[in-house]
Amino acid sequence: MQFSAAQIASIINAQIEGNEQAEINSFNNIEAAKEGDLSFLANPKYEDFIYSSKASVIIVNQSLQLKQKVSATLLRVEDAYAAFATLLKLYEDMRSKKLNGIETNSYIAETAKIGEDVYIGSFSYVSEKALIGKNTKIYPGCFIGENVKIGENTILYPGVKIYHECILGNNIIIHAGTIIGADGFGFAPQPDGSYQKVPQIGHVIIEDNVEIGANTTIDRATLNATIIKNGAKIDNLVQIAHNVEVGQNTGIAAQVGISGSTKIGKNVMIAGQAGIAGHLNIGDKTIITAQSGVAKSVKSKDIVLTGSPAFDHSSNRRSEVIFRHLPELEKRIIELEKLVKELSKQ
Repeated sequence: MQFSAAQIASIINAQIEGNEQAEINSFNNIEAAKEGDLSFLANPKYEDFIYSSKASVIIVNQSLQLKQKVSATLLRVEDAYAAFATLLKLYEDMRSKKLNGIETNSYIAETAKIGEDVYIGSFSYVSEKALIGKNTKIYPGCFIGENVKIGENTILYPGVKIYHECILGNNIIIHAGTIIGADGFGFAPQPDGSYQKVPQIGHVIIEDNVEIGANTTIDRATLNATIIKNGAKIDNLVQIAHNVEVGQNTGIAAQVGISGSTKIGKNVMIAGQAGIAGHLNIGDKTIITAQSGVAKSVKSKDIVLTGSPAFDHSSNRRSEVIFRHLPELEKRIIELEKLVKELSKQ
Protein backbone atom coordinates (compact mmCIF):
# COMPACT_ATOMS: atom_id res chain seq x y z
CA MET A 1 0.00 0.00 0.00
CA GLN A 2 1.41 3.36 -1.02
CA PHE A 3 -0.51 6.65 -1.16
CA SER A 4 0.31 10.33 -1.28
CA ALA A 5 -0.92 12.91 1.22
CA ALA A 6 -3.09 14.39 -1.54
CA GLN A 7 -4.78 11.04 -2.19
CA ILE A 8 -5.47 10.52 1.51
CA ALA A 9 -6.82 14.08 1.81
CA SER A 10 -9.30 13.48 -1.00
CA ILE A 11 -10.67 10.41 0.81
CA ILE A 12 -11.25 12.14 4.17
CA ASN A 13 -11.93 15.64 2.81
CA ALA A 14 -8.94 17.20 4.56
CA GLN A 15 -7.01 20.45 4.21
CA ILE A 16 -3.31 19.87 3.50
CA GLU A 17 -0.52 21.69 5.30
CA GLY A 18 2.86 20.72 3.92
CA ASN A 19 4.03 18.42 1.13
CA GLU A 20 1.09 17.13 -0.90
CA GLN A 21 3.31 14.42 -2.41
CA ALA A 22 4.47 12.98 0.92
CA GLU A 23 4.09 9.22 0.63
CA ILE A 24 2.81 6.80 3.26
CA ASN A 25 2.84 3.01 3.21
CA SER A 26 1.79 2.08 6.76
CA PHE A 27 -0.11 3.21 9.87
CA ASN A 28 1.31 3.84 13.33
CA ASN A 29 0.61 5.70 16.57
CA ILE A 30 2.12 9.14 16.84
CA GLU A 31 4.82 8.36 19.40
CA ALA A 32 6.19 5.29 17.57
CA ALA A 33 5.68 6.40 13.94
CA LYS A 34 8.57 6.44 11.49
CA GLU A 35 9.11 7.86 8.01
CA GLY A 36 6.47 6.55 5.63
CA ASP A 37 3.84 6.15 8.37
CA LEU A 38 0.45 7.80 8.62
CA SER A 39 -0.65 8.75 12.14
CA PHE A 40 -3.21 10.97 13.88
CA LEU A 41 -3.59 13.27 16.87
CA ALA A 42 -7.03 13.49 18.49
CA ASN A 43 -6.34 13.62 22.23
CA PRO A 44 -4.69 16.90 23.37
CA LYS A 45 -2.63 15.11 26.03
CA TYR A 46 -0.53 13.55 23.22
CA GLU A 47 0.16 16.89 21.53
CA ASP A 48 3.83 17.02 22.55
CA PHE A 49 4.50 13.94 20.40
CA ILE A 50 3.56 15.78 17.20
CA TYR A 51 6.65 17.99 17.47
CA SER A 52 9.04 15.03 17.62
CA SER A 53 7.11 12.47 15.58
CA LYS A 54 8.83 11.02 12.52
CA ALA A 55 5.53 10.25 10.78
CA SER A 56 5.33 11.49 7.20
CA VAL A 57 1.65 12.46 7.44
CA ILE A 58 -0.45 13.21 10.55
CA ILE A 59 -4.21 13.74 10.67
CA VAL A 60 -5.21 16.48 13.13
CA ASN A 61 -8.33 18.36 14.16
CA GLN A 62 -9.11 21.70 12.52
CA SER A 63 -9.05 23.30 15.96
CA LEU A 64 -5.45 22.30 16.76
CA GLN A 65 -3.21 25.34 17.25
CA LEU A 66 0.46 24.41 16.94
CA LYS A 67 3.00 25.76 19.43
CA GLN A 68 5.88 25.24 16.99
CA LYS A 69 6.63 23.91 13.51
CA VAL A 70 6.31 20.22 12.69
CA SER A 71 8.16 18.21 10.07
CA ALA A 72 5.17 16.07 9.04
CA THR A 73 2.55 16.98 6.47
CA LEU A 74 -0.69 17.73 8.32
CA LEU A 75 -4.20 16.80 7.17
CA ARG A 76 -6.77 18.93 9.00
CA VAL A 77 -10.28 17.52 9.47
CA GLU A 78 -13.23 18.07 11.81
CA ASP A 79 -12.63 14.81 13.70
CA ALA A 80 -9.16 13.28 13.43
CA TYR A 81 -10.08 10.04 15.19
CA ALA A 82 -13.09 9.39 12.95
CA ALA A 83 -11.06 10.18 9.82
CA PHE A 84 -8.29 7.80 10.87
CA ALA A 85 -10.89 5.10 11.59
CA THR A 86 -12.31 5.60 8.08
CA LEU A 87 -8.89 4.99 6.55
CA LEU A 88 -8.30 1.89 8.67
CA LYS A 89 -11.68 0.52 7.53
CA LEU A 90 -10.78 1.11 3.87
CA TYR A 91 -7.44 -0.61 4.40
CA GLU A 92 -9.12 -3.59 6.06
CA ASP A 93 -11.65 -3.84 3.21
CA MET A 94 -8.84 -3.80 0.64
CA ARG A 95 -7.04 -6.57 2.50
CA SER A 96 -10.11 -8.77 2.88
CA LYS A 97 -11.06 -8.45 -0.79
CA LYS A 98 -7.96 -10.49 -1.61
CA LEU A 99 -9.61 -13.45 0.13
CA ASN A 100 -11.83 -15.27 -2.30
CA GLY A 101 -12.81 -18.78 -3.24
CA ILE A 102 -12.77 -22.09 -1.41
CA GLU A 103 -9.39 -23.32 -0.23
CA THR A 104 -8.28 -26.92 -0.30
CA ASN A 105 -8.87 -29.18 2.71
CA SER A 106 -12.18 -27.49 3.51
CA TYR A 107 -15.43 -29.49 3.47
CA ILE A 108 -18.74 -28.24 2.08
CA ALA A 109 -21.80 -30.48 2.19
CA GLU A 110 -23.60 -31.02 -1.11
CA THR A 111 -26.82 -29.51 0.25
CA ALA A 112 -25.12 -26.33 1.49
CA LYS A 113 -25.68 -23.15 -0.54
CA ILE A 114 -22.78 -20.75 -0.99
CA GLY A 115 -23.25 -17.20 -2.32
CA GLU A 116 -21.06 -15.24 -4.73
CA ASP A 117 -17.56 -14.11 -3.78
CA VAL A 118 -17.51 -16.14 -0.58
CA TYR A 119 -14.18 -17.11 0.97
CA ILE A 120 -13.89 -20.38 2.91
CA GLY A 121 -10.48 -21.12 4.41
CA SER A 122 -8.72 -24.45 4.78
CA PHE A 123 -9.97 -26.94 7.38
CA SER A 124 -13.35 -25.25 7.65
CA TYR A 125 -16.47 -27.45 7.72
CA VAL A 126 -19.84 -26.39 6.28
CA SER A 127 -22.64 -28.79 7.21
CA GLU A 128 -25.79 -29.95 5.46
CA LYS A 129 -28.30 -27.29 4.34
CA ALA A 130 -26.17 -24.40 5.58
CA LEU A 131 -26.70 -21.12 3.74
CA ILE A 132 -23.89 -18.58 3.36
CA GLY A 133 -24.56 -15.16 1.80
CA LYS A 134 -22.40 -13.36 -0.73
CA ASN A 135 -19.11 -11.65 0.18
CA THR A 136 -18.90 -13.52 3.47
CA LYS A 137 -15.43 -14.52 4.69
CA ILE A 138 -14.95 -17.72 6.69
CA TYR A 139 -11.37 -18.04 7.88
CA PRO A 140 -9.59 -21.40 8.37
CA GLY A 141 -10.73 -23.80 11.04
CA CYS A 142 -14.35 -22.66 11.34
CA PHE A 143 -17.35 -24.97 11.83
CA ILE A 144 -20.80 -24.19 10.40
CA GLY A 145 -23.54 -26.52 11.66
CA GLU A 146 -26.61 -27.94 9.95
CA ASN A 147 -29.24 -25.44 8.76
CA VAL A 148 -27.16 -22.47 9.82
CA LYS A 149 -27.97 -19.26 7.93
CA ILE A 150 -25.30 -16.60 7.51
CA GLY A 151 -26.04 -13.33 5.71
CA GLU A 152 -23.93 -11.14 3.44
CA ASN A 153 -20.63 -9.38 4.15
CA THR A 154 -20.07 -11.30 7.38
CA ILE A 155 -16.64 -12.28 8.71
CA LEU A 156 -15.89 -15.34 10.83
CA TYR A 157 -12.28 -15.32 12.01
CA PRO A 158 -10.33 -18.55 12.60
CA GLY A 159 -11.81 -21.16 14.89
CA VAL A 160 -15.34 -19.76 15.15
CA LYS A 161 -17.95 -22.47 15.79
CA ILE A 162 -21.60 -21.93 14.82
CA TYR A 163 -23.85 -24.74 16.06
CA HIS A 164 -26.88 -26.06 14.16
CA GLU A 165 -29.95 -23.94 13.36
CA CYS A 166 -28.37 -20.60 14.35
CA ILE A 167 -29.13 -17.51 12.25
CA LEU A 168 -26.65 -14.72 11.53
CA GLY A 169 -27.51 -11.52 9.66
CA ASN A 170 -25.47 -9.17 7.48
CA ASN A 171 -22.28 -7.22 8.21
CA ILE A 172 -21.40 -9.24 11.30
CA ILE A 173 -17.86 -9.72 12.61
CA ILE A 174 -17.09 -12.64 14.93
CA HIS A 175 -13.54 -12.97 16.21
CA ALA A 176 -11.44 -16.08 16.71
CA GLY A 177 -12.51 -18.83 19.06
CA THR A 178 -16.07 -17.63 19.67
CA ILE A 179 -18.81 -20.24 19.99
CA ILE A 180 -22.39 -19.51 18.99
CA GLY A 181 -25.18 -21.91 19.93
CA ALA A 182 -23.65 -24.25 22.50
CA ASP A 183 -26.14 -25.74 24.95
CA GLY A 184 -27.52 -23.49 27.64
CA PHE A 185 -26.80 -24.47 31.25
CA GLY A 186 -30.03 -26.36 31.85
CA PHE A 187 -30.08 -29.16 34.44
CA ALA A 188 -32.93 -30.41 36.63
CA PRO A 189 -31.94 -31.50 40.18
CA GLN A 190 -33.02 -35.06 40.99
CA PRO A 191 -34.05 -36.57 44.36
CA ASP A 192 -30.79 -38.52 44.58
CA GLY A 193 -28.74 -35.31 44.22
CA SER A 194 -27.81 -35.86 40.58
CA TYR A 195 -28.77 -33.62 37.65
CA GLN A 196 -30.84 -34.47 34.60
CA LYS A 197 -29.88 -32.54 31.47
CA VAL A 198 -32.67 -30.44 29.97
CA PRO A 199 -32.30 -30.57 26.17
CA GLN A 200 -31.65 -27.16 24.65
CA ILE A 201 -33.61 -27.23 21.41
CA GLY A 202 -33.75 -23.51 20.63
CA HIS A 203 -31.19 -21.53 18.66
CA VAL A 204 -29.35 -18.18 18.49
CA ILE A 205 -30.28 -15.19 16.33
CA ILE A 206 -27.66 -12.50 15.69
CA GLU A 207 -29.03 -9.51 13.81
CA ASP A 208 -27.17 -7.15 11.44
CA ASN A 209 -24.09 -5.02 12.22
CA VAL A 210 -23.11 -6.93 15.36
CA GLU A 211 -19.46 -7.44 16.37
CA ILE A 212 -18.43 -10.16 18.82
CA GLY A 213 -14.95 -10.44 20.33
CA ALA A 214 -12.68 -13.46 20.69
CA ASN A 215 -13.53 -16.47 22.87
CA THR A 216 -17.03 -15.28 23.69
CA THR A 217 -19.84 -17.79 24.15
CA ILE A 218 -23.51 -17.26 23.33
CA ASP A 219 -25.69 -20.19 24.36
CA ARG A 220 -28.67 -21.46 22.44
CA ALA A 221 -32.11 -21.11 24.00
CA THR A 222 -33.91 -23.95 25.73
CA LEU A 223 -36.85 -23.06 23.48
CA ASN A 224 -37.18 -20.24 20.92
CA ALA A 225 -34.04 -18.06 20.64
CA THR A 226 -31.23 -16.24 22.35
CA ILE A 227 -31.17 -12.90 20.49
CA ILE A 228 -28.42 -10.34 19.89
CA LYS A 229 -30.08 -7.33 18.27
CA ASN A 230 -28.92 -4.96 15.56
CA GLY A 231 -25.71 -3.00 16.20
CA ALA A 232 -24.76 -4.62 19.52
CA LYS A 233 -21.02 -4.75 20.29
CA ILE A 234 -19.70 -7.54 22.49
CA ASP A 235 -16.11 -7.77 23.74
CA ASN A 236 -13.84 -10.78 24.34
CA LEU A 237 -14.54 -13.45 26.96
CA VAL A 238 -18.21 -12.65 27.49
CA GLN A 239 -20.74 -15.30 28.56
CA ILE A 240 -24.33 -14.85 27.37
CA ALA A 241 -26.63 -17.58 28.66
CA HIS A 242 -29.70 -19.23 27.14
CA ASN A 243 -32.78 -17.17 26.26
CA VAL A 244 -31.01 -13.85 26.87
CA GLU A 245 -31.91 -10.84 24.70
CA VAL A 246 -29.33 -8.12 24.12
CA GLY A 247 -30.87 -4.90 22.83
CA GLN A 248 -30.01 -2.73 19.87
CA ASN A 249 -26.66 -0.86 20.03
CA THR A 250 -25.84 -2.21 23.47
CA GLY A 251 -22.14 -2.46 24.37
CA ILE A 252 -20.75 -5.22 26.59
CA ALA A 253 -17.12 -5.17 27.76
CA ALA A 254 -14.86 -8.14 28.50
CA GLN A 255 -15.60 -10.82 31.11
CA VAL A 256 -19.23 -9.88 31.59
CA GLY A 257 -21.60 -12.72 32.49
CA ILE A 258 -25.33 -12.54 31.75
CA SER A 259 -27.51 -15.27 33.25
CA GLY A 260 -30.39 -17.02 31.52
CA SER A 261 -33.58 -15.33 30.33
CA THR A 262 -32.44 -11.80 31.18
CA LYS A 263 -33.54 -9.05 28.80
CA ILE A 264 -31.09 -6.19 28.18
CA GLY A 265 -32.53 -3.00 26.68
CA LYS A 266 -31.11 -0.89 23.87
CA ASN A 267 -28.11 1.44 24.19
CA VAL A 268 -27.11 -0.18 27.47
CA MET A 269 -23.43 -0.01 28.49
CA ILE A 270 -22.03 -2.87 30.60
CA ALA A 271 -18.45 -2.46 31.81
CA GLY A 272 -15.91 -5.23 32.38
CA GLN A 273 -16.48 -8.13 34.79
CA ALA A 274 -20.03 -7.12 35.62
CA GLY A 275 -22.43 -9.95 36.44
CA ILE A 276 -26.19 -9.95 35.82
CA ALA A 277 -28.50 -12.47 37.46
CA GLY A 278 -31.14 -14.40 35.52
CA HIS A 279 -34.73 -13.51 34.61
CA LEU A 280 -34.16 -9.75 34.95
CA ASN A 281 -35.09 -6.77 32.76
CA ILE A 282 -32.51 -4.01 32.28
CA GLY A 283 -33.99 -0.75 30.95
CA ASP A 284 -32.74 1.21 27.94
CA LYS A 285 -29.59 3.35 28.33
CA THR A 286 -28.67 1.82 31.68
CA ILE A 287 -24.97 2.00 32.55
CA ILE A 288 -23.53 -0.82 34.67
CA THR A 289 -20.05 -0.03 35.97
CA ALA A 290 -17.14 -2.48 36.18
CA GLN A 291 -17.43 -5.47 38.53
CA SER A 292 -21.00 -4.61 39.49
CA GLY A 293 -23.38 -7.40 40.42
CA VAL A 294 -26.96 -6.78 39.27
CA ALA A 295 -29.46 -8.85 41.25
CA LYS A 296 -32.78 -7.19 40.42
CA SER A 297 -34.49 -5.62 37.42
CA VAL A 298 -33.88 -2.01 36.39
CA LYS A 299 -37.02 -0.44 34.92
CA SER A 300 -35.98 3.22 34.73
CA LYS A 301 -33.83 4.56 31.91
CA ASP A 302 -30.53 6.44 32.05
CA ILE A 303 -29.58 5.05 35.46
CA VAL A 304 -25.98 4.24 36.46
CA LEU A 305 -25.50 1.14 38.64
CA THR A 306 -22.46 0.46 40.82
CA GLY A 307 -21.42 -2.15 43.37
CA SER A 308 -22.47 -5.64 44.34
CA PRO A 309 -25.34 -5.84 44.80
CA ALA A 310 -25.54 -2.95 42.37
CA PHE A 311 -27.54 0.18 43.12
CA ASP A 312 -27.73 3.79 41.96
CA HIS A 313 -24.25 5.21 41.37
CA SER A 314 -24.83 8.53 43.18
CA SER A 315 -26.23 6.73 46.24
CA ASN A 316 -23.30 4.34 46.11
CA ARG A 317 -20.82 7.23 46.18
CA ARG A 318 -22.53 8.77 49.20
CA SER A 319 -22.43 5.38 50.91
CA GLU A 320 -18.72 5.06 50.19
CA VAL A 321 -18.09 8.46 51.82
CA ILE A 322 -19.94 7.30 54.95
CA PHE A 323 -18.10 3.96 54.90
CA ARG A 324 -14.72 5.71 54.92
CA HIS A 325 -15.77 7.62 58.05
CA LEU A 326 -17.14 4.59 59.95
CA PRO A 327 -14.25 4.41 62.49
CA GLU A 328 -14.72 8.08 63.33
CA LEU A 329 -18.50 7.65 63.54
CA GLU A 330 -18.11 4.60 65.79
CA LYS A 331 -15.90 6.62 68.16
CA ARG A 332 -18.47 9.42 68.28
CA ILE A 333 -21.29 6.96 68.98
CA ILE A 334 -19.32 5.40 71.88
CA GLU A 335 -18.70 8.84 73.35
CA LEU A 336 -22.39 9.73 72.98
CA GLU A 337 -23.40 6.48 74.69
CA LYS A 338 -21.14 7.32 77.63
CA LEU A 339 -22.64 10.81 77.81
CA VAL A 340 -26.20 9.40 77.77
CA LYS A 341 -25.32 7.01 80.64
CA GLU A 342 -23.90 9.84 82.71
CA LEU A 343 -26.95 11.99 82.11
CA SER A 344 -29.21 9.05 83.03
CA LYS A 345 -27.40 8.63 86.39
CA GLN A 346 -27.89 12.32 87.13
